[in-house]
Formats: sequence, C-alpha cells, structure tokens
Amino acid sequence: MSTKLTFPYNSAYPSVADLRKKAKTRIPKFAFDYLEGGANEEFNLQRNESDFDHIYLKPRYLAENGNIDLSTELFGKKYSAPFGISPIGLQGLMWPNAPEILAKAAAKEKIPYILSTVSTSSIERIAEVSEGSAWFQLYHPTEDHLRDDILNRLQAVECPVLVVLVDVPAFGLRYREIKSGLSMPPKMNIANIFQAMIRPTWGIKTLQQGIPSFATLKPYMEAGLDLSQLGQFMNKTFTGKVTFEKIKAIRERWKGPLVLKGIATDEDMQEAIQLGADGVIVSNHGGRQLDAAESSINSLIRLANNPAYKDKIKIMMDGGIRSGVDLARAHAVGSAFNFMGRPFMYGVGALGDHGGEHTINMFKTHLYQIMQQLSIDKIDRFSERLL
Repeated sequence: MSTKLTFPYNSAYPSVADLRKKAKTRIPKFAFDYLEGGANEEFNLQRNESDFDHIYLKPRYLAENGNIDLSTELFGKKYSAPFGISPIGLQGLMWPNAPEILAKAAAKEKIPYILSTVSTSSIERIAEVSEGSAWFQLYHPTEDHLRDDILNRLQAVECPVLVVLVDVPAFGLRYREIKSGLSMPPKMNIANIFQAMIRPTWGIKTLQQGIPSFATLKPYMEAGLDLSQLGQFMNKTFTGKVTFEKIKAIRERWKGPLVLKGIATDEDMQEAIQLGADGVIVSNHGGRQLDAAESSINSLIRLANNPAYKDKIKIMMDGGIRSGVDLARAHAVGSAFNFMGRPFMYGVGALGDHGGEHTINMFKTHLYQIMQQLSIDKIDRFSERLL
C-alpha cells in the first residue's frame, strides 16, 4: 500500500498555461516579451517545446508500486524533487523582487535556485534569503580580476555550486527586445511607459522595490551611469568567448561542484569531462541564441545516451519543460536533473509572493501523478517506461 502525498497549490492555476495567461495580464508587454522572446524567427524556441511531443511513455497499470519518492541526490545534497529554477537575467524587471521570491521558495521546498550574474539581486542577498542554498551562474567577465572577485564573493557566502555559462559568445539577435528597447543599451520609450501604466500592480510594486538593476555587478560600476553608459559597460565586461583555458582557470580556483551550462555537442562534452567539470546542463539558452540549433531535449537524448560519458559527469538539462509529463520524458531519455526558467517567472507574475511555492508544488503534483500512472516509485526508474 503506497502512501498518498499532497502538495498544496492554488487550484485556479493547475498548469503552466494557466499561469502564463494570468501573468500576461499583470506584466507590461515589454517585460513579458523579454521573458518569452527567442532569437531571430524563434524556431528553436518553438522546437524546445514541440520536440517533447515525440517522446512516449508506457504505463504499467497492473504492476505493484511502492511509496513514491520524488527526492533526488545531486552533488552530495538531497533535494525534494528532481528539478530546480533556472537562472534568468533581469528577473526583477519582469516581476518586482522576483529573485528573492523564488530563492526563498526554493530554499523552503528544498530545490535548487540558480542566481544569474545579470539578475537583479546580489550574491550576498540571495545567499541570505536562501540560507546559503542558492547556486550561482557566472557570465564569464572579460577581465580576470573581476572574475576572481566574484569567485571570492561566492566562496565567502559558501555558494554550494558554481554554474559557468558557455553559450553566449555574442548576445543573440532577439527581435522582440530590439523593438521594445530592451536591447543594449536599454531604454524606456513612450510605448513602454504606457504599457507600465496599464499594469498598476506591477508599477506599484516596482516603486516599492525600486528600479531594478544588476545588483551583483554594482561594485564594479561607476556611480551614476546613464543608460547608454550601462550598455557600454555590459558589452565591455561580458563580450567574449568562454574557452577551455578560461574554464581551466576557474576549475583550479573553485573547489566545489562546477557545472557548465549550454553544452550541446559531443566535442564540448568531451572537453567538459577533460576539464574536470562535475556536471553539465544541456541547454540552448532557452532558444535565445542560435535559432538554427536543435532543441535541448534532442541534444540531451544524443549526449545522455552516449556510453562514453556514462558515470563520468552528471548530465542535466534546461529548456522547453512545461509540465510534469515533460519532466518525466526528460528523465526517461537520460536527464539526471532538470531546470526550468519561464514557468517559474509565469508563476511569480501570476501570483506574486506566492508564485514560487505554487509553481514548485504544481510541478511536484504533476510528477507524482505520472509516477502513479507509470507504476514507478523512484525517479531513476523513468527509463524503464520509455517506449
């Protein structure tokens, strides 16, 4: 006899689609477009979701089933579920105080939250609200002294996992951001101001929290930068490829778990293993970089099922997951752990301070239900049900 688990969430929003619909009515269009947009014609963005539809699972209705356990161990820590919250830049622009809302929810529900270098809360603040459990994603700076200072700050707060982003040799060409003025340098035009005015809750909360900024990077910026100068600073500070030698230098300094995010090819996977990375997150930056690339799930299928990488590195993925069914599919084809970005931002946009916990428990409910359907009790058994 299995024990029934329940995960409390707002029943008015049982799916990511419901959260997205509500969030769209509360977030100004320019910020919502930044959240949703992809590169160029957004074909890769679409493939990230649609390619999940070609993965099928087989139920076992007459099989015995024990107590379902969603927990997963990763880098020596046990998490309550096999998923975490992806790093997203400018989170506080899309919903005021979003990084803190999500970091607190993740800590409470015992899943990982990854703070981006270009998010709107600082390393130190997120370490405080997450009780030291938050991971950090590094946009590799062009100057070594800045990189080293960020690593020192991460070590000071005992950040558990460092994620190095490797898939931004240049910023993707995103038409929605160019039209809305959220390219570099960013600007608030008349259309954006009007869009903010007709989203009063967002506007009031933004005034309460303050205009969002790149909080982690403040110590390295000159005081009083105007928007044009801010754009120049970002381009100067982060334009450039992440190379084998740059990651090697980080590996020599960083003694904790090191993860490379944006790996999608065998060549890069082999170098990640050679560098001594502990894990990779197979990803295409949410479809925001190379529009001609394959979907994250198809890259994962190819890499996770190559016996040359088995037991050498932890293979995770990010991109296109919109339900517990998608989580199950990702595990069935070889992912050890999964990350989601947009669904959690929809949750916060729709439900504010309650959006983080709601979305976590919604996904736990989805995943629990499909494990019941498949008659499995452990996350590592999904592969047994791949059709």
